[in-house]
Amino acid sequence: MRDLKIPGERHPEKAHRPDQEQPKKPSWIRVKAPTSAGYRQTRDILKENRLVTVCEEAGCPNVGECWSQGHATMMIMGEICTRGCTFCNVATGKPQTLDAFEPGRVAHAVQTLGLNHVVITSVDRDDLEDGGAEHFAQTIRAVRHRSPGTTIEVLTPDFLKCAPSAVEKVVEARPDVFNHNLETVPGLYPAVRPGARYFHSLRLLQRVKELDPTMFTKSGIMVGLGEDGQSVRQVMDDMRSADVDFLTIGQYLQPTPKHHRVDRFVTPEEFAAYEKAAYGKGFLMVSATPLTRSSYHAGDDFARMRDARLAKLGRA
Repeated sequence: MRDLKIPGERHPEKAHRPDQEQPKKPSWIRVKAPTSAGYRQTRDILKENRLVTVCEEAGCPNVGECWSQGHATMMIMGEICTRGCTFCNVATGKPQTLDAFEPGRVAHAVQTLGLNHVVITSVDRDDLEDGGAEHFAQTIRAVRHRSPGTTIEVLTPDFLKCAPSAVEKVVEARPDVFNHNLETVPGLYPAVRPGARYFHSLRLLQRVKELDPTMFTKSGIMVGLGEDGQSVRQVMDDMRSADVDFLTIGQYLQPTPKHHRVDRFVTPEEFAAYEKAAYGKGFLMVSATPLTRSSYHAGDDFARMRDARLAKLGRA
């Protein structure tokens, strides 16, 4: 059995990479260790339901704040990914077979936590013919059945090796938000996201809108990987050409010395400038801060995005 707490077993594809220097974090992205009773309650509910979260697997810096409020991002289809992106802390390797009871356990946890909004994500499952699309759809339907008032956001893989019907399965299950992250600028894909294709991911987001023009779409990137401001603004334009509604931009944080190095820490002032530029390009919702992650404050941001659409349509 692999011990995923051991870096060499968690990331065998990175074991022989040279160590990258990890610079000291500036004051604006330091967070306190989680200690609250709410955090422990959320942890216990997830443990009782044998659920994996991206909050833990990806080492999210906001886990203490989110879990203390009962918010957690469910990661379905196991904890082992078939990809080996150089920025990501999720374990890489050969995943186990799908758990047919997982959608029901996710739905039970959502109901127990009393979530108004839930984010459901997954590892990449290139070993499955549909990339896990049907499992996503089953999970969405299970949550809808147990918690009909809960809004559902999915953060999906790219379904790169699947037939077009894969994304159609997820859209047909009617999540409220379809999120797929571009992660970085196209010029950095070979080094940062070598198993993915930038324009395929962009086309996936565009396809969701073609299938259901009313569905909110969302995507995000990390900065501090070596990109420049011009390339970030070009990604914004590309997303708007695909009619993406919601953009997230956050600081990349290096999980271990074997991961892609931090090129620099982007200042809060630069994030504010990115936010202003993005709103100017027509996004309904933008979250651009050093600690922004895809599901950070997702429920509150969804409500604001929905209100922004209604105001745009003159129905506020």
